[in-house]
Amino acid sequence: MKYERKDLLGIEELSAEEINFILDTAVSFREILERPIKKVPTLRGKTIVNLFFEPSTRTRMSFELAAKRLNADVLNFSTSSSSILKGETLLDTARNILAMKVDCFVIRHSAPGTPHIIAKNLSIPVINAGDGAHEHPTQALLDLYTIRERKGRIKGLRIAIVGDISRSRVARSNIWGLSKLQAEVRLCAPPTLIPPRIEETGTQVFFSLEKAIKNVDIIMMLRIQKERDKGSLVPSNAEYREFFSLTEEKIKVAKDDVLIMHPGPVNRGIELPTALADGQRSIILDQVTNGVAIRMAILYLLLGGK
Repeated sequence: MKYERKDLLGIEELSAEEINFILDTAVSFREILERPIKKVPTLRGKTIVNLFFEPSTRTRMSFELAAKRLNADVLNFSTSSSSILKGETLLDTARNILAMKVDCFVIRHSAPGTPHIIAKNLSIPVINAGDGAHEHPTQALLDLYTIRERKGRIKGLRIAIVGDISRSRVARSNIWGLSKLQAEVRLCAPPTLIPPRIEETGTQVFFSLEKAIKNVDIIMMLRIQKERDKGSLVPSNAEYREFFSLTEEKIKVAKDDVLIMHPGPVNRGIELPTALADGQRSIILDQVTNGVAIRMAILYLLLGGK
């Protein structure tokens, strides 16, 4: 098949076939990352613009590295020195950059739907690198790739997603992706961090960590997002840690070969102790490596690489 969409805006709109096609495409790019010379001329002459309106380390660097591995040029947009501070709209900023004959926008913004508005009004591909608490499609794709790489499949696996579900774009995109690929998805968090009617997505909701992770194949821990806190949804870090932090004792109820994931950054001692974050069950750094391969694949598919 071919990837026929102009943009990558979310996992919700993708079919299982499209998701698997992206994952399959990423396999060859993952192999490139192991070569002595980690570069191919696939997108030579193309220019990628990273428009990041929120702080980011992993995602921005991963996109930048993916573009450079494909021999594309990269422009990193700085909000602090942009005309937006002078009152220019985001759409006008994007149109002015487009007039410089660039080929693709990668957008992260705190307002849900922002990449969709830009994509609707511009002719070039737009990639959603995270829009508020809505979606983070490339993170979900790299998570799916990592699970499939380590477990050999996704269908039929039990995956527990634990933490700040209500404010997590990573959780939303993974719920869509895992469900479309027929995994069993369990959500675990305090009641204040569970979105209303989330069960309608086909997921199971737990308020006990031990029950949520019993006999699971994958545990995906999420960070408490204090920067999105409009009030105290968790009484204290100490209380959250007591009931929802993963420990060596609690993880015994999961499968013997259970794997631990986290989109980062990890709040050590809150979601995970260092022993688990850096232990043999952890595949957190695999996620980071695979993120470059996934983003290479997406850039390749959207920009018509041969």
